[in-house]
Amino acid sequence: MFSVTVKRIGRPSRQDDIAFPEGDSRMVLPRPLRRVVRFLVSLGTGRIYIPAHAGTVSALVFLAATGLYGMSLGGHTEAVAQATTTAAGFAIEDVKVSGNTATSEIEILELLGLDGTTSLVALDVDAARQKIAKLPWVESAEVRKVYPKTIEVKLKERQAYAIWQHGQELSLIERNGSVIAPLRDNKFSNLPLVVGRDAETAAAALEGEFANWPDIKARVKAYVWVSSRRWDLHLDNGVVVKLPADDVDQALATLSKLDKEQDLLARDIAAVDLRLADRTAIQLTPEAMARRQVVLDQRTKDLKKAGQNI
Repeated sequence: MFSVTVKRIGRPSRQDDIAFPEGDSRMVLPRPLRRVVRFLVSLGTGRIYIPAHAGTVSALVFLAATGLYGMSLGGHTEAVAQATTTAAGFAIEDVKVSGNTATSEIEILELLGLDGTTSLVALDVDAARQKIAKLPWVESAEVRKVYPKTIEVKLKERQAYAIWQHGQELSLIERNGSVIAPLRDNKFSNLPLVVGRDAETAAAALEGEFANWPDIKARVKAYVWVSSRRWDLHLDNGVVVKLPADDVDQALATLSKLDKEQDLLARDIAAVDLRLADRTAIQLTPEAMARRQVVLDQRTKDLKKAGQNI
């Protein structure tokens, strides 16, 4: 053990005069140890009062701390908390879901993992929200505890804008082209069908391009994106309208005028080509082509016969 010699400056106190008479140069303890010694002396002489049962309480606190530390090391803290708070009356009994049309409540319950003994106190709200937000139709989710036994889940769902056909697959997409989920039923059959590579992103412009032509839009069954630059319209009667890459509005104006004046779309035609601004090409169906050929052949015969009679 080491010691230091204390050099006193100024007038010593009376206590120091008694403990260390003048001329006494005995060794003293370091300051931290002196405090411990003084406490022990005071404890031994009864100058410090210790309440009754302090030892019992201290032992219980020590055991509780040891138990919590052991549960933490063993990974049982959450299980103990669940059991304790559930027994106290905080078991989740009701889940209220709002804002959902395409997301089922069963999916949400499965993600939350509720089994009748799950405690509302021990539920991790942030983790539950992150799980729910990963569901295909969910854009954002809010999870809130309502004590003592209820969870509120508020959803904001994504909006389907069109059906995208890529290969043999059909998917529901948002306006920005993001895929929501595969198409599983005919609930969304009223949505436009866009076909082709990159058609899901190009589809965002369709609503603006057809805003002035609702009659034509109502007859379109599929929009086919061709060469990543223009659309082919497949109408309800099988006619294909080939639009240009630019000035789509003018092409639709031409189509609307021909249909009103000549009832074009009701005729026996296969396609209307509007890709060139200065002309419109009409493709007949095979049956119409055959009938036209018969007429042409007959006209040729009539002309020949008329020439021979002259």
